[in-house]
Amino acid sequence: MEFIVSQRWCLIEDMSEPDGRVRSEATSLLRDLIRIDTSNPPGRETPAAKLLLDYLEAAGVSCELVARDPERANLIARIPGTGEGPSLAFMGHTDVVPADAADWEHPPFSGHLDGDGFVWGRGAVDMKNQTATRAVAVAELARSGFRPRGDLVFIAQADEESGTEDAGLKWLRGQRPDIGCDYSIDEGGGERLELTDGRVVVPINTGEKATLPVLITALGEAGHASIPQSGDNAVPRLAVLIDRLARHRTQRILRPETHRLLEVLIGPHEGGLDAAIEQAAGLHPSFADDLPPLFGSTIAPTRLFGSAARNVMPGRAAVECDCRVLPETTPEDLERELRSALGHDISYELEFLEPPTGGTVAPVDTPLFDVCQDFLHDNDPGAALLPVISTGFCDSHFMREAFDTVAYGFWPLRRTPIDIYHDGFHNRNERIHADDLAYAVDFHLYAARRILGDRDPAGL
Repeated sequence: MEFIVSQRWCLIEDMSEPDGRVRSEATSLLRDLIRIDTSNPPGRETPAAKLLLDYLEAAGVSCELVARDPERANLIARIPGTGEGPSLAFMGHTDVVPADAADWEHPPFSGHLDGDGFVWGRGAVDMKNQTATRAVAVAELARSGFRPRGDLVFIAQADEESGTEDAGLKWLRGQRPDIGCDYSIDEGGGERLELTDGRVVVPINTGEKATLPVLITALGEAGHASIPQSGDNAVPRLAVLIDRLARHRTQRILRPETHRLLEVLIGPHEGGLDAAIEQAAGLHPSFADDLPPLFGSTIAPTRLFGSAARNVMPGRAAVECDCRVLPETTPEDLERELRSALGHDISYELEFLEPPTGGTVAPVDTPLFDVCQDFLHDNDPGAALLPVISTGFCDSHFMREAFDTVAYGFWPLRRTPIDIYHDGFHNRNERIHADDLAYAVDFHLYAARRILGDRDPAGL
């Protein structure tokens, strides 16, 4: 396999049209990555990391595999800097969520390229597309003789989708503190949104909410199910508590990053936060669902626990809630919110299942943020960069937490229709247009040159 892959890349290098060459190279690398099934669980990302290593070493980039589990290697690649400037990391995970081939138009691990220019497969959107284009950008810079003032680091990490095996970035950052950088770019953001008023915004992920799962247990009295009146069944009590959680609207909070978001969308707002959110939510069909969670905690009942036997009314019945809280929200803050929703007339217990995970945020007044906006100015005039907090989780948190890295999620695209792009996440028929691969490579080349400079201007 290595010979065939290397041969294809060498042939691509001989193409005379630079943009076409980069597009073809990124497309080929993405298709090869998709063909390696890294469904997590179990992951087994080492073949994908080895593929990237072979590709980058062929371009003259220094690489190494670092693994806690030999089957789940992480790749670290580096173009060393002179030490005269800041450092920058391009990042991307190599694992994907599982896919059921029966649901797909094309096999999910075939890397199918259709006649319209779409690459199909699990990971085409989340996020082997981003990993591949960042690798291509690093290879392009290395071939050009790029001599950055600060290190350019490429990290292809394992175990992002699950994180339960502690084999990915959470582990790697402790083993290899040399991956710490001043700036980093990982997954999230970049989709082009046309607003109802004609403007265009492009989200950039500046942080994420924290996960803080909670178990709520309704208390009753056990009894025989054949005589319902003999006890005090905890299940109906739990049903009332769940209904209260579902109906509860959490307190809304305006943070600096969401204040900036509202400024971009609606300008100065004086009519109160609720009115501002409602006005902003009307600017795009996706905003009605996506914007409100950025202004407060969310509480989603997800798993139920009742009697171990059908003929026993339980004295205890519980619901596990997936709670996502804003940065700087404490467990005590969430507990007050939950108790306010649950009321005082039904006995229950409340237990936090684990400490908060995530909840870090990067500032927006940085050179990297400006670089992202400048790229849009040059390539999509009039488009405004829109800072958002991710309601989900990604590995950028580990870089912020460990190294105080200014970590953003940004992968600009403009050819793949937004509904196809969004529907691809963890879903069937995931696909990305090859034009967006070339566009993303252009962005990463631009970002590296702007942030890191070049000791030899002739190498630009």
